[in-house]
Amino acid sequence: MAWDVEGTKRRILQAAVAEFAAHGPDGTTVDRIAKRAGVNRERVYNYYGDKSKLFSAVIRSELDKLAAAVPLVIAHTADVGEFAGGTFDYQQAHPDLARLVLWEGLSDTGSVPDEIGRTDLYAGKAAAIAAAQRAGLLDDTLDPAHLVFLVIALSSYWSAAPQIARMLSGSDVQNDDEVARRRAAVVHAAQRIAAPRTTPAI
Repeated sequence: MAWDVEGTKRRILQAAVAEFAAHGPDGTTVDRIAKRAGVNRERVYNYYGDKSKLFSAVIRSELDKLAAAVPLVIAHTADVGEFAGGTFDYQQAHPDLARLVLWEGLSDTGSVPDEIGRTDLYAGKAAAIAAAQRAGLLDDTLDPAHLVFLVIALSSYWSAAPQIARMLSGSDVQNDDEVARRRAAVVHAAQRIAAPRTTPAI
């Protein structure tokens, strides 16, 4: 019987997402990932290389999924708010992503694996913002890259710091009404930050 290579790779990646999100790159072992995926550790090394390369593959895979699910397309000023809301929704449904990014930040030594490729991903978002600024749809006093970062932070930090969200709101993600209020706040704030200025700044 032929070995299901793609299925095995997928199981390893899924196991790695769960393990890295829970324990970070330093606290995770290849043995634990292999056990969770139901394979031997040699297959992990054969398909993904060492643990650092596997962590890079996990981060890139999860960010690519987010980018595909929530593309940044701006035809109207309100689209920035919709992008923020869509990012919030995705993060709520996939809370491991925020944890993975935070773990990566904690272990950052000045560069990350695949930084060039991921920089291109973010540059594309900044370019979309810059084009919308030139079209008069967004505030052009903000650096496009800074605006992208602000919107991502607004959308993601609810999932990245659930304990702070719980303490501030007195509720958690099991409360649908509270989740809806958080989303509405994210959308409103993103739109207000990005909207073109109608009066001179003071």
